[in-house]
Amino acid sequence: MSTDKNRATAAAILPLVGGPDNISSIAHCMTRLRIGLHDRSLVQDEALRALPAVMGVVEDDTYQIVLGPGTVARVTPEFEALVEEARAAAPAPAAAHASLTADGLAAQGAALKQAQKAKNATPFKLFLRRIANIFVPLIPALIGCGIIAGLNGVLMNMGWLPAIVPALAAMASGFMSLIAVFVGYNTAKEFGGTAILGGAVAAIIVFPGVAKIDAFGQPLSPGQGGVLGALAAALLAVQVEKWCRKWVPEALDVLVTPTLTVLISGLVTLFGLMFLAGEASAAIGTFANWLLATGGAFAGLVLGGLFLPLVMLGLHQALIPIHTTLIEQSGYTVLLPILAMAGAGQVGAAIAVYYRLPRNGSLRTTIKSALPAGFLGVGEPLIYGVSLPLGRPFVTACIGGAAGGAFIGLCNQLGTAFGSTAIGPSGWALFPLLDGKSGMGTTIAVYAGGLAVGYLVGFAATYFFGFTRQMLADLNTDPDPAAPASPTSEADKEPALA
Repeated sequence: MSTDKNRATAAAILPLVGGPDNISSIAHCMTRLRIGLHDRSLVQDEALRALPAVMGVVEDDTYQIVLGPGTVARVTPEFEALVEEARAAAPAPAAAHASLTADGLAAQGAALKQAQKAKNATPFKLFLRRIANIFVPLIPALIGCGIIAGLNGVLMNMGWLPAIVPALAAMASGFMSLIAVFVGYNTAKEFGGTAILGGAVAAIIVFPGVAKIDAFGQPLSPGQGGVLGALAAALLAVQVEKWCRKWVPEALDVLVTPTLTVLISGLVTLFGLMFLAGEASAAIGTFANWLLATGGAFAGLVLGGLFLPLVMLGLHQALIPIHTTLIEQSGYTVLLPILAMAGAGQVGAAIAVYYRLPRNGSLRTTIKSALPAGFLGVGEPLIYGVSLPLGRPFVTACIGGAAGGAFIGLCNQLGTAFGSTAIGPSGWALFPLLDGKSGMGTTIAVYAGGLAVGYLVGFAATYFFGFTRQMLADLNTDPDPAAPASPTSEADKEPALA
């Protein structure tokens, strides 16, 4: 039955994005179906947003339809299958396509596409996006292993099922012990090299035999440099491989290129990159712990308050390798619970909007449908459907996130240091992934307290300061109550932050 539902969702989405011939690529992340489009003007945004399964839409380098965790992983294969079936049944769709592309629509679509590309395709943002593409596929394994590690810790502390504890420890630790290999594989794949060669070079980092090798006057340690070393090693391997493909004769390529790639990159990794990446990784861990131990509430306030703007700018992707490095070093990232407070501020702000606009039926319907996902840490529907289009509530949501972050930071400074054993989830979904040095009860209580502070401050700031009198007069009405609710009907407008 669920398969039929997922296929029905995919079938409803396909014609609204211009049909199978308008699709250039299909992928998905934790919450979004990401579609590459040939012609942006063929997308029916309002109809898409009105679909029950669609929480919102986001336009970046791809057209992104927010379906939520779990759902997107089930809808995407159905969507891919429908596209393939349609293309097989109608191999020459150009004539049907032409009737939909009037000059005005084509020009408008081209202008939108160019404006969006100009805004988001800066070299720095493109580089961060590629870095994110390396780590995002690893998130499901990080979550699964993180939850198993938490379950194993509970069993070990309680003295239950002692025969199972070693097995769970192996399941939880196996992936993390080899994560450098997966990072190397994905890095080479993302940057245009042979994926398996990137994995082979990165595997050197975790090989136990490196303990017999001295670099910079001291023996190496297996795993030294971690994911940063793997990333650097695989990037080097890609460059060496491309150089070899250019200069090595084709008849010798199959023998010479892989050998030189692994040999040159491996030597540089062993006698340079592992040490340097190890120092960088240690510095990241030391700085993160120092920041929260000394900065406390102020550090949490800044991190929690700025995270939503970082997400809007796409700069949050730079944090993914840092989170992964911290998890690799200490078993959890202390930054994620603080950053998760941004979502709490967003939820509080949305609830305040709901109560401040009692006569805006369509917006209240949007909030009611998006709040459950917001509590579970999926913030896109509330951001793009509520706070960002309204402007001021986006700012007050950031204030709520700052307050929640300050609470977590203060508790960290007072001795309750904890973090998340995986990246990806936030909100209530982060509870199973929490770990710390003060006991699970204290850890859960502090995180829950941070969420409560974020909710309350986000609500209060939005309720009292989120609207001008003119905004209330303009928004506290529903001009077309009979119209279907549109989860992100204002998402494409510029936010009125002034």
